[in-house]
Formats: sequence, structure tokens, C-alpha cells
Amino acid sequence: MPMRMPMQARGAVARDLWRLLEPIHAVVYFAPEPLEEFKAVGYRGFWMGYFAGRAAPLGHVGADVVHALFYNFAYERVSRAVPAAWDFAPPDEALTARVRGSVRALSRALGPEADSAEVARAAELATRAARSAPFEGRALFAANRSLPVPQEPLAQLWQAATLLREHRGDGHVAALTAAGIAGRESHVLHATASGIPRDVYTPARDFDEAEWTSRRDTLRQRGLIEDGRLSRRGQRLKVQIEERTDQLAATAYAALTISETDELTRLLRPLTHAVVREGDIPLDNAMGLNLRESLDQP
Repeated sequence: MPMRMPMQARGAVARDLWRLLEPIHAVVYFAPEPLEEFKAVGYRGFWMGYFAGRAAPLGHVGADVVHALFYNFAYERVSRAVPAAWDFAPPDEALTARVRGSVRALSRALGPEADSAEVARAAELATRAARSAPFEGRALFAANRSLPVPQEPLAQLWQAATLLREHRGDGHVAALTAAGIAGRESHVLHATASGIPRDVYTPARDFDEAEWTSRRDTLRQRGLIEDGRLSRRGQRLKVQIEERTDQLAATAYAALTISETDELTRLLRPLTHAVVREGDIPLDNAMGLNLRESLDQP
């Protein structure tokens, strides 16, 4: 009988797989090819393409829903992009553009390996995990799950990575909400914990000095920050949030055996390293991901 991994162990595996899958998904935000595709269908500027591409599985959705589900953006930024984006190109065109651009970007990064049996097998395993993941209470994941599964392996891998990251993201939002950490505060909490420079969040999430200071003061008043660092209470809360996120994300991998999970990890590692080394994704980013770990790998 195939061995299934205990839930506690799956939490650690879910975090490892997130580190490997997130860069594969994230080419849609940072690589030039998706940006070209969004521009070609009519979206104006980076942010309209970002919100249209990520929100497209939800249909002709407006700013309130996108702001709620994406959780940590400034409402003013969201409302400038949607629903106006749908006047330039409907959601179906955004969906086509994001897959086409992402596949082009991954093909460039992977070179000959883009058509390999390893990519096809990784796509098969990741898709099986993604399609088996529970979707109750996970609106953004459920919207992506409703899309057809691509037949081309590289497109299938990108979509599976997207499903699994949105599944994890919905769970992370639930963990933050339960901990009483608002979306904008979550950036300040993570930056304080990780040492990511504050100026990363100025272009990425529209923070000015006044808002950053206000959010930091709120966390300090709760006893989560002391002397510019997380307090012991803040450290405990951060660990609890991350562990709960891992536990919720781990439910996606229950369909895989231990050997299949190990195989997926092994197959993804060189693919992710190639994507990171291509240099499109900033090493300092607002995704909560330490990409320097990938650069340090052989």
C-alpha cells in the first residue's frame, strides 16, 4: 500500500514546494513576455495587466472583491485597474495572455528542458495535487480550479503552480485574519521579521512613509514590535501564522504518496533554479520568498 505522509510532515513539505513553485508561477508578474501579452490585448500599464491577469478567473469582477481576496494592496491601486480593465479586454483574453506569456517566459528560462519528460512528469504530479486540494473557503483558488487544464506540459505546470500558490495564499489570508493582522500590516510584520528593506514595498505595494509608520505603530501598540524588531510575542505570532499557513497548504498534497512528493520536489528543483537564475524575478520582493536560496543551490 502506498505510504501517505503524516499531516505534520506535510506542512514542512508544503513550504518546500511553495519555495519551488512560486517562482514558476511568478514569471507572470515579472518576465517581459507576459507583460507583452497583456499589452497586446489592450491593458494599459503593468498594474492593469497584473490585476486583470490574476483576477480574470473570477470573471467581470470589481474592485471590492479583488481588494478583499488579494488582501494586501492599497484599495486605490486596485480601483484604478478594475473594473476598468474589462473595458480594454475581457477576462477570457486576460486568461489567454497570462498563460501564453508565462509559457514563453518559462521556455526561455528552461531552454531545451522546457520540452523534457521531467517537465511533463512534474506537471502531472503538480496538477494531481492541485486538482485534489480542498476548495471550500478558498475563493481565489476555486476560481482558478474551474479553468480547463492545459494539454501542453509547460502550460500545465504553470497552471498547477498557480493553483497551488493561490490555494496557499487563500489559507495564508485566513491565518492572518484569524491572527488579527490586516493585509497592509502583514507587509510590515514580514519585513520586520525578515529584514526585507522597506523601500521594496514602495513600488510593489504603494506604501509611503506615513502609512508604513502608522502600520508599524499599530503593531507596536499590540506588543508585536519593540525597538524596530519583532518582540518575543511578535515572533511567536509570526511563527504561528506561518505554521498554520503550511498546515492549510499541506492539504493539497494528501493525494500524493511520499515517493511522489519526493519526486515532485526533485523534478522542480532544477527548473526553479533555472527560472530564478534568469533574473526576471527580483531577489528582494513582496512575495515573502527568499530567492537567494535558489541562487546558492548547485
